[in-house]
Amino acid sequence: MFVLGLTGSIGMGKSTTSALFRKAGVPVHDSDAAVHALYAGEAAPLVERAFPGVTHEGIVERALLAARVRYNPREMARLEAIIHPLVRADRAAFVRTAAERGEKLVVLDVPLLFESGADRECDATVVVSAPEAVQKARVFERPGMTPEWLAVIMSKQMPDSEKRRRAQFVIDTSKGVDAAERQVRGILRALAGAAGKARS
Repeated sequence: MFVLGLTGSIGMGKSTTSALFRKAGVPVHDSDAAVHALYAGEAAPLVERAFPGVTHEGIVERALLAARVRYNPREMARLEAIIHPLVRADRAAFVRTAAERGEKLVVLDVPLLFESGADRECDATVVVSAPEAVQKARVFERPGMTPEWLAVIMSKQMPDSEKRRRAQFVIDTSKGVDAAERQVRGILRALAGAAGKARS
């Protein structure tokens, strides 16, 4: 089974591109969705123990948690130490299950793919990218986004130029969804062609 890692900096169109792979029939593990599920399940008591008062009826209240950790690197590191191993375990279980089902290709959608070393779990990587002006316009459309919080987020992310250098595939999301979908289909054709050559 071929494992394709998908990543991109904030505002680059990763979620939209992830949905395009799903539309094409490729199973996708979404790390952000995994975190949401963990906050409503296994991780909730662990987070509450570390940050008392941030859960309600057994579910992590993300706004309360964000208020505690957002501008505090030490507290953010404590949270990541709880969540990241759980997400890695969830991702590994997804890959095992897909392999058992006989899937030929899966996508791992990981925001900090290169930064976390998760690219080592992948056979190839694809980065979504767009010009900086497009990126910032998208980001500042998000509720609650401020220049200060964007600076915190960007400080944790590898520069887009370095991600593009490391990736085997780059998708330009600045020209609309249809153009991005064509690029996704092109990657899938390339991977299918490579698999065919490997078998012959």
